[in-house]
Amino acid sequence: MNPPLQAWADLADQPVRPLAGGLINSTYVVGDPVRAVLQRQHAMFPPRVNEDIEAVTAHVEAAGLRTPRLIRTSDGELCTIDDEGATWRMLTFVPGETVETVDNLERAAEAGRLVARWHRATTYLDHEFRFVRPGAHDTPKHMAALKKALAEHRDHRLYDDVAPTAAGILEAWRTWEGEQDRPVRLTHGDLKISNLRFDRRGRGVCLLDFDTLGRLSIDVELGDAARSWCNPAGEDVAEASFDGDRFEAAFAAYVREHPLPPEDRAAILFTTERICFELASRFAADALNENYFGWRPDVAPTHGDHNLLRARGQASLGRSVRSQRSSLEAALA
Repeated sequence: MNPPLQAWADLADQPVRPLAGGLINSTYVVGDPVRAVLQRQHAMFPPRVNEDIEAVTAHVEAAGLRTPRLIRTSDGELCTIDDEGATWRMLTFVPGETVETVDNLERAAEAGRLVARWHRATTYLDHEFRFVRPGAHDTPKHMAALKKALAEHRDHRLYDDVAPTAAGILEAWRTWEGEQDRPVRLTHGDLKISNLRFDRRGRGVCLLDFDTLGRLSIDVELGDAARSWCNPAGEDVAEASFDGDRFEAAFAAYVREHPLPPEDRAAILFTTERICFELASRFAADALNENYFGWRPDVAPTHGDHNLLRARGQASLGRSVRSQRSSLEAALA
Protein backbone atom coordinates (compact mmCIF):
# COMPACT_ATOMS: atom_id res chain seq x y z
CA MET A 1 0.00 0.00 0.00
CA ASN A 2 1.52 3.32 -1.12
CA PRO A 3 -0.06 6.36 0.52
CA PRO A 4 -0.60 9.08 -2.14
CA LEU A 5 1.29 11.85 -0.36
CA GLN A 6 1.80 13.66 -3.65
CA ALA A 7 -1.76 14.97 -3.32
CA TRP A 8 -0.50 17.17 -0.46
CA ALA A 9 2.56 18.88 -1.93
CA ASP A 10 3.67 20.42 1.37
CA LEU A 11 3.87 16.97 2.97
CA ALA A 12 4.97 14.85 0.03
CA ASP A 13 8.57 14.48 1.24
CA GLN A 14 7.67 13.51 4.81
CA PRO A 15 8.21 10.03 6.28
CA VAL A 16 5.09 7.95 6.86
CA ARG A 17 4.55 5.16 9.35
CA PRO A 18 1.43 3.10 10.15
CA LEU A 19 -0.44 3.73 13.36
CA ALA A 20 -1.79 0.62 15.08
CA GLY A 21 -5.14 0.30 16.79
CA GLY A 22 -7.87 1.16 14.28
CA LEU A 23 -10.44 -1.52 13.53
CA ILE A 24 -11.82 0.02 10.32
CA ASN A 25 -9.67 2.66 8.56
CA SER A 26 -5.94 2.32 7.89
CA THR A 27 -4.17 5.17 9.69
CA TYR A 28 -0.66 6.62 9.30
CA VAL A 29 1.27 9.44 10.93
CA VAL A 30 3.14 11.81 8.65
CA GLY A 31 6.40 13.52 9.54
CA ASP A 32 9.00 13.15 12.29
CA PRO A 33 8.02 14.91 14.49
CA VAL A 34 4.44 14.19 13.49
CA ARG A 35 2.84 16.88 11.36
CA ALA A 36 -0.39 15.22 10.20
CA VAL A 37 -2.48 12.05 10.20
CA LEU A 38 -3.26 10.24 6.94
CA GLN A 39 -6.13 7.78 6.60
CA ARG A 40 -7.19 5.31 3.95
CA GLN A 41 -10.93 5.14 4.42
CA HIS A 42 -12.71 1.83 4.61
CA ALA A 43 -14.85 1.27 1.50
CA MET A 44 -18.02 1.62 3.60
CA PHE A 45 -17.26 5.34 3.98
CA PRO A 46 -17.64 7.21 0.67
CA PRO A 47 -15.72 10.41 -0.10
CA ARG A 48 -18.72 12.59 0.78
CA VAL A 49 -18.41 11.66 4.47
CA ASN A 50 -15.60 14.22 4.54
CA GLU A 51 -18.07 17.00 3.79
CA ASP A 52 -19.82 16.15 7.06
CA ILE A 53 -16.52 16.00 8.94
CA GLU A 54 -15.54 19.41 7.57
CA ALA A 55 -18.86 21.03 8.55
CA VAL A 56 -18.99 19.63 12.09
CA THR A 57 -15.33 20.13 12.99
CA ALA A 58 -15.43 23.70 11.66
CA HIS A 59 -18.42 24.39 13.91
CA VAL A 60 -16.76 22.78 16.93
CA GLU A 61 -13.57 24.78 16.38
CA ALA A 62 -15.58 28.00 16.04
CA ALA A 63 -17.19 27.17 19.39
CA GLY A 64 -13.73 27.24 20.97
CA LEU A 65 -12.95 23.52 21.24
CA ARG A 66 -9.86 21.72 19.97
CA THR A 67 -10.47 19.30 17.11
CA PRO A 68 -8.62 17.67 14.23
CA ARG A 69 -9.42 19.37 10.92
CA LEU A 70 -9.17 18.07 7.39
CA ILE A 71 -6.17 19.31 5.42
CA ARG A 72 -7.20 20.05 1.86
CA THR A 73 -5.17 18.64 -1.00
CA SER A 74 -3.05 20.89 -3.17
CA ASP A 75 -6.08 21.05 -5.49
CA GLY A 76 -8.31 22.24 -2.67
CA GLU A 77 -10.18 18.96 -2.21
CA LEU A 78 -11.13 17.37 1.12
CA CYS A 79 -9.72 13.99 0.05
CA THR A 80 -8.10 12.18 -2.87
CA ILE A 81 -8.85 8.94 -4.71
CA ASP A 82 -5.94 6.63 -5.56
CA ASP A 83 -5.50 4.43 -8.63
CA GLU A 84 -7.28 1.55 -6.89
CA GLY A 85 -10.33 3.68 -6.08
CA ALA A 86 -9.55 4.05 -2.37
CA THR A 87 -10.27 7.33 -0.62
CA TRP A 88 -7.50 9.02 1.37
CA ARG A 89 -7.69 12.06 3.62
CA MET A 90 -5.25 14.09 5.71
CA LEU A 91 -6.04 15.60 9.11
CA THR A 92 -4.22 17.93 11.43
CA PHE A 93 -2.40 16.22 14.28
CA VAL A 94 -3.50 17.10 17.81
CA PRO A 95 -0.74 16.29 20.30
CA GLY A 96 -1.70 14.17 23.26
CA GLU A 97 -2.33 10.67 24.45
CA THR A 98 -4.76 8.02 23.24
CA VAL A 99 -5.70 5.30 25.72
CA GLU A 100 -7.40 1.94 25.26
CA THR A 101 -9.02 1.79 28.70
CA VAL A 102 -10.17 4.24 31.37
CA ASP A 103 -7.38 3.67 33.87
CA ASN A 104 -8.71 5.72 36.81
CA LEU A 105 -11.73 7.67 38.03
CA GLU A 106 -10.31 11.04 37.06
CA ARG A 107 -9.89 9.79 33.49
CA ALA A 108 -13.55 8.77 33.54
CA ALA A 109 -14.57 12.21 34.78
CA GLU A 110 -12.43 13.94 32.15
CA ALA A 111 -14.02 11.79 29.45
CA GLY A 112 -17.45 12.83 30.69
CA ARG A 113 -16.53 16.51 30.75
CA LEU A 114 -14.96 16.42 27.28
CA VAL A 115 -17.94 14.73 25.64
CA ALA A 116 -20.38 17.04 27.45
CA ARG A 117 -18.56 20.09 26.08
CA TRP A 118 -18.70 18.61 22.56
CA HIS A 119 -22.42 17.84 22.91
CA ARG A 120 -23.10 21.32 24.23
CA ALA A 121 -21.22 22.87 21.31
CA THR A 122 -23.18 20.85 18.73
CA THR A 123 -26.64 21.00 20.35
CA TYR A 124 -28.06 23.50 17.87
CA LEU A 125 -25.90 22.73 14.83
CA ASP A 126 -28.22 22.41 11.84
CA HIS A 127 -26.39 20.23 9.32
CA GLU A 128 -27.84 18.06 6.58
CA PHE A 129 -25.61 15.00 6.47
CA ARG A 130 -24.19 13.98 3.10
CA PHE A 131 -23.55 10.46 4.34
CA VAL A 132 -25.71 8.52 6.76
CA ARG A 133 -24.42 5.17 7.97
CA PRO A 134 -27.51 2.98 7.70
CA GLY A 135 -28.40 0.78 10.64
CA ALA A 136 -25.41 1.73 12.78
CA HIS A 137 -27.34 0.90 15.95
CA ASP A 138 -30.21 -1.06 14.44
CA THR A 139 -29.98 -3.82 17.02
CA PRO A 140 -32.63 -6.09 15.47
CA LYS A 141 -30.76 -5.88 12.17
CA HIS A 142 -27.48 -6.86 13.83
CA MET A 143 -29.15 -9.77 15.61
CA ALA A 144 -30.62 -10.93 12.30
CA ALA A 145 -27.15 -10.70 10.75
CA LEU A 146 -25.82 -12.95 13.51
CA LYS A 147 -28.54 -15.53 12.82
CA LYS A 148 -27.69 -15.34 9.12
CA ALA A 149 -23.97 -15.91 9.80
CA LEU A 150 -24.82 -18.94 11.93
CA ALA A 151 -27.02 -20.37 9.19
CA GLU A 152 -24.46 -19.82 6.43
CA HIS A 153 -21.30 -20.98 8.20
CA ARG A 154 -22.14 -24.29 9.85
CA ASP A 155 -18.96 -25.75 8.36
CA HIS A 156 -16.73 -22.97 9.74
CA ARG A 157 -13.87 -24.20 11.93
CA LEU A 158 -15.13 -21.99 14.81
CA TYR A 159 -18.83 -22.73 14.49
CA ASP A 160 -19.04 -25.00 17.53
CA ASP A 161 -17.33 -22.30 19.63
CA VAL A 162 -19.33 -19.38 18.27
CA ALA A 163 -22.78 -21.03 18.46
CA PRO A 164 -23.19 -21.10 22.27
CA THR A 165 -21.88 -17.54 22.58
CA ALA A 166 -24.31 -16.44 19.89
CA ALA A 167 -27.19 -18.22 21.60
CA GLY A 168 -26.51 -16.32 24.82
CA ILE A 169 -26.38 -13.00 22.97
CA LEU A 170 -29.66 -13.66 21.16
CA GLU A 171 -31.40 -14.67 24.39
CA ALA A 172 -30.11 -11.56 26.18
CA TRP A 173 -31.54 -9.41 23.39
CA ARG A 174 -34.89 -11.26 23.51
CA THR A 175 -35.22 -10.42 27.21
CA TRP A 176 -33.99 -6.81 27.02
CA GLU A 177 -36.45 -4.41 28.67
CA GLY A 178 -35.51 -0.98 27.32
CA GLU A 179 -36.98 1.41 24.75
CA GLN A 180 -35.47 1.92 21.29
CA ASP A 181 -37.29 4.75 19.50
CA ARG A 182 -36.28 7.95 21.27
CA PRO A 183 -35.63 11.53 20.01
CA VAL A 184 -32.38 12.05 18.12
CA ARG A 185 -29.74 14.79 18.00
CA LEU A 186 -26.38 15.35 16.33
CA THR A 187 -23.88 12.88 17.77
CA HIS A 188 -20.32 11.64 17.34
CA GLY A 189 -21.53 8.06 17.02
CA ASP A 190 -18.52 6.14 18.38
CA LEU A 191 -17.33 7.43 21.74
CA LYS A 192 -15.10 4.51 22.67
CA ILE A 193 -12.32 5.78 24.88
CA SER A 194 -9.68 5.48 22.14
CA ASN A 195 -11.62 8.15 20.20
CA LEU A 196 -10.91 10.69 22.95
CA ARG A 197 -7.59 12.55 23.19
CA PHE A 198 -5.99 13.51 26.51
CA ASP A 199 -3.00 15.64 27.41
CA ARG A 200 -0.10 14.42 29.54
CA ARG A 201 -1.87 15.42 32.74
CA GLY A 202 -4.94 13.39 31.76
CA ARG A 203 -7.17 16.31 30.81
CA GLY A 204 -9.54 15.87 27.89
CA VAL A 205 -8.34 17.60 24.72
CA CYS A 206 -10.58 16.60 21.80
CA LEU A 207 -12.61 13.90 20.10
CA LEU A 208 -11.18 11.87 17.21
CA ASP A 209 -12.53 9.82 14.26
CA PHE A 210 -15.64 11.39 12.78
CA ASP A 211 -16.84 8.92 10.14
CA THR A 212 -19.70 7.96 12.46
CA LEU A 213 -21.16 11.46 12.81
CA GLY A 214 -24.91 11.48 12.49
CA ARG A 215 -28.09 11.63 14.54
CA LEU A 216 -28.79 9.24 17.39
CA SER A 217 -30.69 9.41 20.63
CA ILE A 218 -28.51 10.63 23.48
CA ASP A 219 -28.91 7.34 25.38
CA VAL A 220 -27.40 5.44 22.43
CA GLU A 221 -24.52 7.90 22.19
CA LEU A 222 -23.79 7.75 25.92
CA GLY A 223 -24.64 4.07 26.32
CA ASP A 224 -21.95 3.23 23.79
CA ALA A 225 -19.55 5.51 25.64
CA ALA A 226 -20.33 3.81 28.97
CA ARG A 227 -19.78 0.41 27.36
CA SER A 228 -16.22 1.46 26.52
CA TRP A 229 -15.30 3.69 29.44
CA CYS A 230 -16.53 1.39 32.21
CA ASN A 231 -14.80 -1.77 31.01
CA PRO A 232 -11.29 -1.60 32.51
CA ALA A 233 -10.32 -4.89 30.87
CA GLY A 234 -10.79 -3.56 27.33
CA GLU A 235 -12.20 -5.44 24.34
CA ASP A 236 -9.60 -8.20 23.99
CA VAL A 237 -10.74 -10.36 26.90
CA ALA A 238 -13.28 -13.17 27.21
CA GLU A 239 -14.69 -12.02 30.55
CA ALA A 240 -15.36 -8.38 31.43
CA SER A 241 -17.04 -6.56 34.32
CA PHE A 242 -18.80 -3.21 34.20
CA ASP A 243 -17.25 -0.76 36.68
CA GLY A 244 -19.88 1.24 38.55
CA ASP A 245 -17.37 3.67 40.05
CA ARG A 246 -16.15 4.70 36.61
CA PHE A 247 -19.75 5.04 35.46
CA GLU A 248 -20.63 7.33 38.36
CA ALA A 249 -17.50 9.46 37.90
CA ALA A 250 -18.04 9.88 34.16
CA PHE A 251 -21.71 10.72 34.21
CA ALA A 252 -21.64 12.93 37.29
CA ALA A 253 -19.02 15.01 35.44
CA TYR A 254 -21.04 14.92 32.21
CA VAL A 255 -24.29 16.21 33.72
CA ARG A 256 -22.49 19.00 35.55
CA GLU A 257 -21.26 20.26 32.16
CA HIS A 258 -24.36 19.40 30.15
CA PRO A 259 -27.50 18.54 32.18
CA LEU A 260 -29.86 15.90 30.83
CA PRO A 261 -33.61 15.55 31.40
CA PRO A 262 -34.70 12.66 33.67
CA GLU A 263 -36.03 10.54 30.80
CA ASP A 264 -32.64 10.61 29.04
CA ARG A 265 -30.77 9.73 32.23
CA ALA A 266 -33.15 6.85 32.90
CA ALA A 267 -32.60 5.39 29.44
CA ILE A 268 -28.80 5.31 29.54
CA LEU A 269 -28.35 2.11 31.56
CA PHE A 270 -30.82 0.07 29.52
CA THR A 271 -29.14 1.26 26.34
CA THR A 272 -25.65 0.57 27.68
CA GLU A 273 -26.70 -3.04 28.15
CA ARG A 274 -28.25 -3.12 24.68
CA ILE A 275 -25.12 -1.74 23.01
CA CYS A 276 -22.94 -4.34 24.73
CA PHE A 277 -25.05 -7.17 23.32
CA GLU A 278 -25.31 -5.43 19.95
CA LEU A 279 -21.53 -5.19 19.60
CA ALA A 280 -21.17 -8.74 20.85
CA SER A 281 -23.49 -9.86 18.05
CA ARG A 282 -21.42 -8.01 15.47
CA PHE A 283 -18.18 -9.56 16.73
CA ALA A 284 -19.76 -13.03 16.84
CA ALA A 285 -21.04 -12.70 13.28
CA ASP A 286 -17.61 -11.58 12.08
CA ALA A 287 -15.97 -14.49 13.88
CA LEU A 288 -17.68 -16.55 11.17
CA ASN A 289 -17.80 -14.05 8.28
CA GLU A 290 -14.21 -12.83 8.82
CA ASN A 291 -14.64 -9.83 6.54
CA TYR A 292 -15.20 -6.67 8.59
CA PHE A 293 -13.36 -5.92 11.82
CA GLY A 294 -9.60 -5.71 11.94
CA TRP A 295 -7.68 -8.12 14.14
CA ARG A 296 -4.31 -8.41 15.85
CA PRO A 297 -2.20 -11.56 15.50
CA ASP A 298 -0.52 -10.78 18.84
CA VAL A 299 -3.94 -11.23 20.51
CA ALA A 300 -5.37 -14.21 18.62
CA PRO A 301 -4.15 -16.55 15.86
CA THR A 302 -6.86 -15.67 13.31
CA HIS A 303 -9.41 -13.00 12.42
CA GLY A 304 -12.19 -15.30 13.60
CA ASP A 305 -10.56 -16.18 16.92
CA HIS A 306 -9.99 -12.52 17.76
CA ASN A 307 -13.60 -11.59 17.08
CA LEU A 308 -14.91 -14.57 19.04
CA LEU A 309 -12.83 -13.35 21.99
CA ARG A 310 -14.31 -9.87 21.60
CA ALA A 311 -17.84 -11.28 21.32
CA ARG A 312 -17.47 -13.21 24.57
CA GLY A 313 -16.08 -10.15 26.33
CA GLN A 314 -18.88 -7.82 25.19
CA ALA A 315 -21.57 -10.38 26.06
CA SER A 316 -20.15 -10.74 29.56
CA LEU A 317 -20.06 -6.96 29.89
CA GLY A 318 -23.73 -6.75 28.96
CA ARG A 319 -24.60 -9.35 31.58
CA SER A 320 -22.60 -7.37 34.13
CA VAL A 321 -24.56 -4.18 33.39
CA ARG A 322 -27.85 -6.05 33.70
CA SER A 323 -26.88 -7.61 37.03
CA GLN A 324 -25.94 -4.19 38.50
CA ARG A 325 -28.76 -2.13 37.04
CA SER A 326 -30.50 -1.27 40.31
CA SER A 327 -27.30 -0.08 42.01
CA LEU A 328 -26.10 1.83 38.95
CA GLU A 329 -29.36 3.75 38.63
CA ALA A 330 -28.41 5.78 41.71
CA ALA A 331 -25.54 7.37 39.76
CA LEU A 332 -28.03 8.80 37.27
CA ALA A 333 -30.63 10.03 39.76
